[in-house]
Amino acid sequence: MYYYEVAPLKIVHQTAHVFTYHSNVPLNVGTIVSVPVGTRSHIGVVMGSVSRPTFETRELGKAIYNVPLPHALLAAASWMSEYYATHLSLVLSALLPRGVDKQRRTRPTTSPTRQIRDLNHYNPTEDQASAIEQVNSSSHTTHLLFGVTGSGKTLVYKQLARAQLAAGNSVIILVPEIALTSQIVDEFTQDFGGQVLLTHSQQTEAERHAVWQQALFSDVPLVAIGPRSALFLPLRRIGLIVVDEMHEPSYKQEQSPRYSALRVATILAQQHKAKVVFGSATPPVAEFYAATQAGAPIISLPNRAQPGAVKSDVHLVDMKQRVGFSGHRFLSDKLITALTNTLENGKQVLLFHNRRGSASVTLCEHCGWTAVDPETSTPLTLHSDSHQLVSHVSGYTTNVPTMCPVCHHSDIIHKGIGTKLIESEMRRLFPSKKIVRFDGDSGREHSVDERYAELYSGEIDIIIGTQVVAKGIDLPHLETLGVVQADSGLVLPDFVSAERVFQLLSQAVGRVGRSSQPTTAIVQSYHPTHPAVAFGTQQDYHSFYTQEIDSRRHYHFPPFRYLLKFVCAYKTEAAAIKNAKAFAEHIRKDLQANEDVLGPTPAFYEQQGGNYRWQIVVRSHQRARLAALIEQCPKNPHWQYEIDPVTLL
Repeated sequence: MYYYEVAPLKIVHQTAHVFTYHSNVPLNVGTIVSVPVGTRSHIGVVMGSVSRPTFETRELGKAIYNVPLPHALLAAASWMSEYYATHLSLVLSALLPRGVDKQRRTRPTTSPTRQIRDLNHYNPTEDQASAIEQVNSSSHTTHLLFGVTGSGKTLVYKQLARAQLAAGNSVIILVPEIALTSQIVDEFTQDFGGQVLLTHSQQTEAERHAVWQQALFSDVPLVAIGPRSALFLPLRRIGLIVVDEMHEPSYKQEQSPRYSALRVATILAQQHKAKVVFGSATPPVAEFYAATQAGAPIISLPNRAQPGAVKSDVHLVDMKQRVGFSGHRFLSDKLITALTNTLENGKQVLLFHNRRGSASVTLCEHCGWTAVDPETSTPLTLHSDSHQLVSHVSGYTTNVPTMCPVCHHSDIIHKGIGTKLIESEMRRLFPSKKIVRFDGDSGREHSVDERYAELYSGEIDIIIGTQVVAKGIDLPHLETLGVVQADSGLVLPDFVSAERVFQLLSQAVGRVGRSSQPTTAIVQSYHPTHPAVAFGTQQDYHSFYTQEIDSRRHYHFPPFRYLLKFVCAYKTEAAAIKNAKAFAEHIRKDLQANEDVLGPTPAFYEQQGGNYRWQIVVRSHQRARLAALIEQCPKNPHWQYEIDPVTLL
């Protein structure tokens, strides 16, 4: 008889993560099994073998796969459970694909090679060759590849991957979202063909299961490409993990387990004795600070990879000075002239705006009434194509009012601009040009992933979009970039607002100036002297970092304090306020030096799902202290917590 500690994928008891069972046949640690829990059968994972206990045990069901999960992956799962104070069953559920016990027909899971880009003539520059050598010869686990936009970080990744594959090791390439996979998959499949394994959220449950199975059963090294969940593919031997665009907030999981892919990548690499490369032109200031303090290698790619690349001609337009807006209310004369000249020359333009919808707020100029979502109390956004007001929190829609419902005046204005309004203006000004808008409202058929070939070839004349078009996309025919309102994100009540504006501006401006052809970037802003705008427009990371790190130190935010956020949600506002205040008073009694409580306050999205949401933020020098406070969180579904939040919104 053999005895094992098994973790079910269902929470049986809040304080118990594993249970002891017996088996008549030996099992490997990491085996996925059918496990009896009460009167039902669940999926479980064998976490370890134990001696015969003094109590009676139940017999395990059959093994679902004869190949166990890798030890390194199980060790990372156990670390996640402890570090993020999350039940092990929730972590394991995130590791395994849905329907892991289902019998499915096998199907090919390799990625087709589209060869949109001709990469045969690309050879490493001196900077790239130096970066490759530094990583290969390093004894460290983590490496920060700090390269300006267009410096050729992807080629560095490929060369590092080639060395690992030759050594028989697999490689994981993380991208922040599916929209950025086309370009990197295109590059890797040209070099590595059938060894590339792609996983992402647009795949069906069966497709993701098939990818997971291929990773589990593969006896050859693979290159796995995907978002943060690609970390959990059960690859046997991993030699390299790349986290591309590591500054993107999507690397933090928003649902339990609320993990950071950056932290998990490091732990997984340590378990595999592998290396991690974090790549970015705009690393998060907290991560850059941590790298300098820990002595981790910071490898610079200070120059564009393209020979003879000409730096873009950048102009910053002050939107408060209306003299430069004689022909349009939100497009400056300078921007319209640049767009006209570029399109006449048969080149491509990109208009970037960090906002969805066509207006930030609909209000009555006479009495101040504002159109808000009755469910969430957040401002409704005008979608001019459908002539409706829409809530981007709950999905509530209503018609645009012709008069104020409070004072009955007709002085209704729509203050602000959005991508749909920009699109309608472009169609009015340039009716013969091919215009495509990419944002959160675009359907799958109008995604960057689906239309990447048209973007790359220059077939699309005018590209309009939000954050999705500002990141990591190579557009060789792009001649003019216009940032319609650079500072819209600065109004958000969050400690990372300035950093996010800086990153988005730097990334957007980085779409031009990548070739030997002259290019132009015109950035419009109401706050042109704000450090995030001024330094972001110039892509001056070090100046922004120096300013921002001093601000974080002064106001006691990461990396100088750890954060823990509690959120409670109740059907009535009175209940939310009462319970939030009571818990805040409770934890204030236990505070130590250099610890404080912010709040309780209404959450940024105060009403969601029919509930009122209030939040409490605790700051401390010691992360272990915050982990201890989690134990005091009320054990009921009204409360949630998140340690190390990347945003307070």
